[in-house]
Amino acid sequence: MPNLSAILGSIAEKLPAVVKPEMRLAFKDKAKWTLIMLVIYFVLGSINIWGIDASAVARFEFLEIVFGSKFGSLITLGIGPIVTASIILQLLVGSKIINWDLQDPIDKAKFTGTQKILAISFCFIEAIAYVAAGAIPPLSGSFAVVSFVILQLTFGGILIMFMDEVVSKWGIGSGISLFIAAGVSKTVFVRTFMPPIQEASGGIISIFIASLGQGMPTEAFLSLLPLIATIVVFLIVVFAQDVKIEIPMAFVMPFGKFASRRWPLKFIYTSNIPVILVAAVLANLQVFGRLLFSRGITWFGAYDLSTGSPISGIMLYVTNPSSVSLIVCTVLGGVLALVFAFAAIKFFKKHALKMAALGGLVGLGLGYFLVLTYNLPAITNIEVIRSITYMSVMIIGSVIFSMFWVITSGMDAKSVAEQFKSSSIAIPGFRRDPRIIERVLNRYIPSLTILGGAFVGFLAGFADLTSALGTGTGILLTVMIVFQFYEQIASQHMEDLHPSLRKFMGGS
Repeated sequence: MPNLSAILGSIAEKLPAVVKPEMRLAFKDKAKWTLIMLVIYFVLGSINIWGIDASAVARFEFLEIVFGSKFGSLITLGIGPIVTASIILQLLVGSKIINWDLQDPIDKAKFTGTQKILAISFCFIEAIAYVAAGAIPPLSGSFAVVSFVILQLTFGGILIMFMDEVVSKWGIGSGISLFIAAGVSKTVFVRTFMPPIQEASGGIISIFIASLGQGMPTEAFLSLLPLIATIVVFLIVVFAQDVKIEIPMAFVMPFGKFASRRWPLKFIYTSNIPVILVAAVLANLQVFGRLLFSRGITWFGAYDLSTGSPISGIMLYVTNPSSVSLIVCTVLGGVLALVFAFAAIKFFKKHALKMAALGGLVGLGLGYFLVLTYNLPAITNIEVIRSITYMSVMIIGSVIFSMFWVITSGMDAKSVAEQFKSSSIAIPGFRRDPRIIERVLNRYIPSLTILGGAFVGFLAGFADLTSALGTGTGILLTVMIVFQFYEQIASQHMEDLHPSLRKFMGGS
């Protein structure tokens, strides 16, 4: 009898797929396909599901931002099925439960095909879960209406999956990254510049102007905190992206070595992938908890049905708390940590980390002083506990997924050493033996995997505590995604750009 791998492989071969371009695409062609997919994404987000009670649709803001979705529309599922399928395969392959060597083209094809099958399966599973949990309530309980709502949700999820494939093969970056960045950017823009409409107070700028006009400077300052937090998170991420270790390397030919250069190993070695996966796990747990609560089961806790937020139980402690006092303290802590770190680099050329820690403590103390001075609500013990547990989950989860991602994506020392050998690259002063190169890389890659994962998890958790626009995790992901787009364009298409744009991108 054929084994499971063979069965999955045969099914994957029969699934439709986006073909790869036969030749190298110019920048304008990739930009065109990326823009087309982005427009289609926003159009799908404006098409509501037929047969649902739009006024009763639940709002999971964190889930919408992480999955690039919009509840009640055709992109309700967003990238959720793709990321969930990836998480499961990462865990199975990384733990060797499924013993696939992803450096082998055959096993790599099995991995890709299985991921697509799982993603389609999760489109159906998550669509059923959303309807069963009451997050997407049908107008009628009849089998026909419920089935049609589920089919629409599933169809939208499958469309997103193929759009991601189009962007990955014909566009810039990946569709997963593009849709997250697009959703967060839209949220930040709307919440900042939205004008007052009827009884709504509008965006941050409108509230700030109105508060000043009414002679309420404290309220005006507090209204700016989410915007200040967004800017602080942006600056910290940009700074962290530039931290790296450079390893000397040279191309080796039969007639000698030439073209010596340095190969950068970034501090955030696995980029934003660990945070996406941790956030996806938390988002799926939210939906699962809501599903259980709708059936009277409170293992994960009770939920506020109007907002979809947990109000008790386990899920309460793995979601970030949000209070004015906590936001004041964390924002000022972040601002002064950034200022102290910049001052250390500017004037002392070292001690940036120590000064950042000192600045953070001073900022927290100043924030607490302002809380007492202006009689803001006291920070409760439960808020402190929730902050600690949420930060711990983000940090530990990011480290775990960072380690799995390095193994399954070919970024471990052994795989990189083999890539060096196949590309005729050597480290000066060492023989070309991959085992020796692997030993050198093992000095850095395992440490960067753990430290980089922990840092990006800490930064995402801290950013969420500040209530930055688009959530801190969303801002973190968006900045890193845009930076990745910039790096890809700079490394692959600099010669295709218009001279003025090439100069702006740092080219000659």
